[in-house]
Formats: sequence, C-alpha cells, structure tokens
Amino acid sequence: MSEAISYEDAWARTDKFDPPAIFDELRKERPLARMVYPDGHVGWIATSHELARQVLSDPKFSHNLEIGHFPVTKYGGPVPQFPAMPGMFIHMDPPEQTRFRKLLTREFTGRTINQLAPRVEAVAAEQIKHMREQGDSADLLESFANPLVLRVLSDLIGLPYSERDRYAEAPAVMNNPFGDAQESMAAFAQVGAFIHETIARKKAEPGDDILSRLIASGELTDEELGNITALLLFAGYETTEGALTVGVFALLHHPEQLAVLRADPSKIDDAVEEILRYITVNQYEIFRTALEDLELGGHAVKKGETVTVSLPAANRDPEKFGCPAELDFGRDTAGHVAFGYGVHQCIGQNLARLQLRVGLRALLEAFPDLRLAVPADEVPLRTHGSVFAVKSLPVSW
Repeated sequence: MSEAISYEDAWARTDKFDPPAIFDELRKERPLARMVYPDGHVGWIATSHELARQVLSDPKFSHNLEIGHFPVTKYGGPVPQFPAMPGMFIHMDPPEQTRFRKLLTREFTGRTINQLAPRVEAVAAEQIKHMREQGDSADLLESFANPLVLRVLSDLIGLPYSERDRYAEAPAVMNNPFGDAQESMAAFAQVGAFIHETIARKKAEPGDDILSRLIASGELTDEELGNITALLLFAGYETTEGALTVGVFALLHHPEQLAVLRADPSKIDDAVEEILRYITVNQYEIFRTALEDLELGGHAVKKGETVTVSLPAANRDPEKFGCPAELDFGRDTAGHVAFGYGVHQCIGQNLARLQLRVGLRALLEAFPDLRLAVPADEVPLRTHGSVFAVKSLPVSW
C-alpha cells in the first residue's frame, strides 16, 4: 500500500486560486489515498470527481460527528468527537436529517429565492453608494461583500442586522483553526443567547422570515430552533462572502474573462457557475465515515474509517472538466460539486447564486474600470479554515 499522506499536505495551498498541487498527483496516481488524521486515525482522501460524488451519495457513509474524525486541527489540537446537537441536521443521517431539512426546503427553492432579487439588488445599490462615498477606492470585502451577504441573510433568517455586533463575528472566531478554544465557546454561547432572545421576540411578534415560520410550524423545540438558526448563519455567511470576494478577485485577475462578461452580461449565470467551480471556497471538513466494510475505488475501506472528500480537487478533475485550471466562462460546468452532493448538498445554494449574480452584475455596471488597488500577489489570503477567502480586497475605480 502506498504511504499515507499527512492531513497537512492536503491543505498546503500554494497559489491564489489553485488547490494544493498534491491533488493533481493523487488524482492521477491514487484518487483514493490513505491519509493520517490529527488524532492518529488513518483514513482516506478522495480527489477525483467520480469518487467525490460516490462517497457523498452513498448511504453506507455517515456524517454523524459522534463517529467521525475531523480532517483539521483547531485550537492547537485534534477536534474531538462530540454528541450530536438537536436540530444541527448537517451532521445527522437520514431519516433524522430528512425531518429537519424538509422544514427548510420550501424556503430555499429557486422560485422562493428569486423573489428576493429586488431586495438583494437594493442592498447592492446601497453598498455601491457607500463605496462611492469613500472616494475612488475601497476594501471590497468590508464595503460590499460582507454587508451584502450579511444583510440579506439576516433578513431572510430573521436576525436583526442592527444588532449584528452580537452575532456577526462568531463564525470567524469559531472557524479560526489557530484560535482559542475558550474564545470560540464564548462566541458560540453569545450567539446562542442572542438567538434565543430573538426566538422569544418572534413568538411575541412574528415577522416575514424563516425563524418566524419555523416557530409557527410548532414542530421544533426551542433548542432545535436555536441550533437550526445558528446553522443557517454559520453555513451561509462566510461561504457566500468568500465566494463573492474571491470571485471578484478571480475576475480582476483574469481580464480576458472579465472582458467576455462585460461584452455579454447575459453570460452572468455561466460566469457564476464557473467561478464557483474554479475557486471552490468550501475547501475541507467534507468527510464521511464508513458504516460497514465496503469497496471504494478498488480499495477496501473498513467500518469506522473516514473518507475526506476534497471538493476543490474534484472540481479540478480533468476527466470531468477539460483544462480545469483555467477560468473559462464558455465551459460546461454541469455536475460541479462546489455545493457538495447528495442528501447534504448545500440547502442554501440558490441564495448563494442569487447573491453572486446580483453582486457581480451590480459591481460591473457601477464600475466600468474596477481594478485591483494592489498587485495580485499582495492580496492577503485566508488559506486555513474551512472556507478559502481573502482577508481584504483593495480595489479602485
């Protein structure tokens, strides 16, 4: 058997937009490779598009945290196993997962989300006005992407944006792999307390939002309501913010594709899908645990072993996408796994697409000469953590 790689090797991103180079080698020679996890557990990593979809759709694999092994360390050590949290359905298996997900499915259909377009467009316009008021340059992350995503998401969920100081910073604190465990616990506790205050308010004065409708259904306990609300916030905030900001960075770094989109704005949907495939900000913590002995990719995977799925590697598989390292708005992106695959595929993907579509279009229309304000190599990247992102994106116009 080939030597197992370290989990550290799999996250050694060396370029602005490209996943670790080791993925190309693994995908070609051993698309299912042994990997040593931080706690010493020897599991696997899948890097091909075919294996990624197979693992993520096979009910013989579990996403239950009580038996899984995290593919990263946090707070200076391995992440321990811990009991499932009521309502946190992202780490449940069917049929428990199905019960919670069904309550939210109707909130995120394409038709439902598209009705939010005027609101997203209005927020984008307000943030562009704010950018103009700063002069001829700004940090796109701080001035546009962050408020656009957080305002829209907060309104949809039912969290008052005016009180964002009580919940907006928690995802970054909790997702910082180099952070302090006590600070993370405190951040989660603060968000939890605020969400439960909000639940009490919504019970007294319901609004037109997801939280109010979940309360009205009468099917969830307050603990389940709180954890579902936190999940929607944590899953939908940094991922979309990262995709929008890194997406703009990729556009500005590829002037030929930017020119294609400016020449034909109707290609915006194709551009969004290709950007999602190309940057794949959900870079790790996608893993499953075998519930029984099984065969996968010609290898015997034992019960209890964990298979990490690299979405960035799968989206750069040349067997699925020709010349995958190129950003190409003319390619067929059908089947990309930027939002995962199977029963745990991102429930909020239609919202993310809408925010990317509206955000990119608004920026290109408002700033015909939008450009980076610093050399591309000086844009500070956030390469560690579950979401690939930039720390800031200085632009000028």
